[in-house]
Amino acid sequence: MNWDLLLQLLINGVIVGMLYGVVAMCFVLIYKSTQVVNFAQGEFVVLGAWVCLWMVTSMELPFVLAFLFCLVFMTFFGVLVQVVVLRPLIGEPVISVIMATIGISIFMQALMNWVFGNNAERFPQIFETNVVSIGGLNVESAYLLSLALSLIVMVVFFWFFKVSRWGLAMRATAFNQQIAQSLGISVRQVFAMAWAISALVSGIAGVVLGLVNAVSNSLAIIGVKVFPAVIVGGLDSIVGAIIGGVIIGVLENVAEFVDGQYLQIGNMYTVAPFYVLIVILMIKPYGLFGTKDIERI
Repeated sequence: MNWDLLLQLLINGVIVGMLYGVVAMCFVLIYKSTQVVNFAQGEFVVLGAWVCLWMVTSMELPFVLAFLFCLVFMTFFGVLVQVVVLRPLIGEPVISVIMATIGISIFMQALMNWVFGNNAERFPQIFETNVVSIGGLNVESAYLLSLALSLIVMVVFFWFFKVSRWGLAMRATAFNQQIAQSLGISVRQVFAMAWAISALVSGIAGVVLGLVNAVSNSLAIIGVKVFPAVIVGGLDSIVGAIIGGVIIGVLENVAEFVDGQYLQIGNMYTVAPFYVLIVILMIKPYGLFGTKDIERI
């Protein structure tokens, strides 16, 4: 057995899994606040990557400045989507809002194809060294940036929900919207804040993915790849999203190793997370950390 290769893949799996966890937290944030699954999350990720790349290449801004402007743009974009498209649907059946997010996804795909094209494009040289040697293992600089940003986002999320006024308001709204309103909390503002934060964090993930894999509209597939992480961890659990993301990231790389070394099937990297998803849901239908929803008739 090639232990060096396995260790390399495990480290990559943890780093990629942390990024999956960040995107999964966006799903959880929207669901906890609005009880809706955002099926346009992958397109949010791609949009952030394209905007940052356009600022770097067309406007010739330094990467750090372009990255900050990208985050500001994504924040306003998230608010715009919520106010223009989703706010009029407050009080409507959940399926109507879900279908609206699917419509947003299709519209964004078409718009990005028209504006940015279908070809993959790479960021110019950002790091002085593309590969860093750590303990004899080679790790891409973009992966280290991904790990650092993922940890920062997770710490900020923890502080936001535990300490900040808006975080407490979101938790109250997620528990019961009517009670939150009776306490003077603006549910509409909470919804807008949730979508703004989700879009901002998606922008961070998109830029990192663009640095690793190049920017293309196919990056939207991360919305599908992350969904098993969301379900495995629990659709309403931030901690579960992080752990589920790491599980899926490691599992993908272990499946790739086993398939390459022994099975030679060729698609285990893609399908293995969904096999595990089915098994875990058979044992724990609400995910590893999800809250059981008991309804009495």
